[in-house]
Amino acid sequence: MKILEELKIPYKDISLYEKAFTHTSYANENNIVSYERLEFLGDAVLELIMSEYLYKTIDESEGKMTKLRSSYVCENALYEYSCLLGLNEYLKLGKGELERDGKHNKAIVADVFESFIGAIFLDCGFDVVRKFIYDKVIPLIENKTIDFTEDYKSVLQELVQTDRKSLDYEIVNETGPAHDKTFEVVVKIDNILYGKGIAHSKKQAEQLAAKSALKKAQSLNK
Repeated sequence: MKILEELKIPYKDISLYEKAFTHTSYANENNIVSYERLEFLGDAVLELIMSEYLYKTIDESEGKMTKLRSSYVCENALYEYSCLLGLNEYLKLGKGELERDGKHNKAIVADVFESFIGAIFLDCGFDVVRKFIYDKVIPLIENKTIDFTEDYKSVLQELVQTDRKSLDYEIVNETGPAHDKTFEVVVKIDNILYGKGIAHSKKQAEQLAAKSALKKAQSLNK
């Protein structure tokens, strides 16, 4: 498997990695085992390594470290790690998920990162998976390659409340069939357009609009 060589994983049992890339949709169609159990294991291993990293590198309270760890292992972060490392390209998906572009589905792509971690842990042991995280993931954190903010709406709300301004989200366009709609949302502050977001759910479109608005607000304050 090319990805293992590219990431310098000293693998022994290739079947573990094949399982790590097997989504339930593919597993059900082919009567094999999916990555779900490996995902469960990888979640715990990743949390332990991130906890160790934070404990050793920052002198902060338990609450602060817990908040930081949550941002580093949230769905958004795992999705970014997976995509940047190219793990999503190796996903085995059922026909339905392939048609829905499952290789870019945030939840699925995030899950496969954890299952991959679980596979490395079982195949190579803790020291190897720890080295992998420190070599491939920690630099993404330290170099600020990834924006770990998840709830842009809350951040924008706090900013607006400080200035006592009004904040409104408005759906300006809907396209596509009922089962696969795309929503375009704009956000206005004191009736002035500050951001726009387009996504397959209203909630995600609002988050993207808020993210856009925050960038504009930051540039205006420079």
